Amino acid sequence: MKKSIFTRLGPGMLFAGAAIGVSHLVQSTRAGADFGFGLLWALLLVHIFKYPFFQFGPRYASATGETLLDGYKKLGKGVLISYYILNFATMFTIQAAVTIVTASLAAHLFGLTNDLVIWSTIITVISIIVLGFGKYKFLDNFMKYIILILTISTLIAVNVALFSTEKGFSFQQIIPNGSLQITFLIAFLGWMPAPLDISIWHSLWSVEKSKTTLEKIKPKQAIFDFNVGYIGTLFLGVCFVMLGALVMYKSGRTFSNQGTVFASQLIKLYTQNLGQFSYIIIGVAAFTTMFSTTLTALDASPRAMTKTTNLIFDGKFKIPYWIWLLFIASGTYIILQYFLADMGFLIKIATILSFLTAPFYAILNYILISGKHTPEKYRPGTPLKILSIAGIVFLIGFSIWYLFNL
Repeated sequence: MKKSIFTRLGPGMLFAGAAIGVSHLVQSTRAGADFGFGLLWALLLVHIFKYPFFQFGPRYASATGETLLDGYKKLGKGVLISYYILNFATMFTIQAAVTIVTASLAAHLFGLTNDLVIWSTIITVISIIVLGFGKYKFLDNFMKYIILILTISTLIAVNVALFSTEKGFSFQQIIPNGSLQITFLIAFLGWMPAPLDISIWHSLWSVEKSKTTLEKIKPKQAIFDFNVGYIGTLFLGVCFVMLGALVMYKSGRTFSNQGTVFASQLIKLYTQNLGQFSYIIIGVAAFTTMFSTTLTALDASPRAMTKTTNLIFDGKFKIPYWIWLLFIASGTYIILQYFLADMGFLIKIATILSFLTAPFYAILNYILISGKHTPEKYRPGTPLKILSIAGIVFLIGFSIWYLFNL
């Protein structure tokens, strides 16, 4: 039975692997350290309001056998071109942000050199080799074990922290004020649990899963798979907020923007609660989590750009997956040369860009899944439609609020 359930999981675990990274290891622990439990409302709200738009990716793919990008083209080639431009403008920054965090953990854990550009290069080269030889099937299997390891280690750490803390804590919720706090809140929401364009990645992985298994994934199965991954991202998000709150809130300590220093602080969140014996186990779990995010992002962006190019030019002009892969890797390297000194600033840019573009993806996904291009029996019901409209209002409202408070 366990093997059957484990086998059924696929794209949902890739979604979780892509989502559980910077948003959790960096932003959630920082939220707990700076606000205690005060931003749990934001964590829960953003998961609720983003849920429909992420779910529409696997729903559309399983209902039609196509990716969301195929659907965007049906809404008009201008829509697809807009996505192409947006994705091109953000994919390098996003890849650089996840790679630099992974490199920081590697430098702290493995030593050898503190040069994060060198570590970023090593990690990127390894990722390219893995993707070149392992392809989708490797990603599918690898991610299940990574998520399992991280969940167990995080759950143990939180429980030990809860039972060992001697200070009281409050669940009073906080509304950030002032430009710095508001900027952090938007950055926190931007990648929690992930940027909305990951719904496109999910649809690509769903179609690839069907090709790999030679079996069409049914909508109910696709949604079940997604829900498992999505609930996992929410659970771990709460756990990382709790760790930050229990260990660092009102302690006088703050997270550094310097990569290797931050990595050291992050590992200590665990080891000071579990003991030094856990250093290697926790360190490897954190590193593999970020490596999985780097790997999935490096796979998905070239996959999406290859598909989009093919659709825009009706198959007359194609840029192979591996060309995009090398192009994104090169762009990431160049960005890290300029933003290496301030990891926090790099992550802030990436997360804010993701939040400000979220309404675009939310509206497109809703129109596509609710309209004639999706078979009627697979369209969302009234409750999900209401939640979708509320989510669009939420995303647009917060974006406007942020822009007026710059």
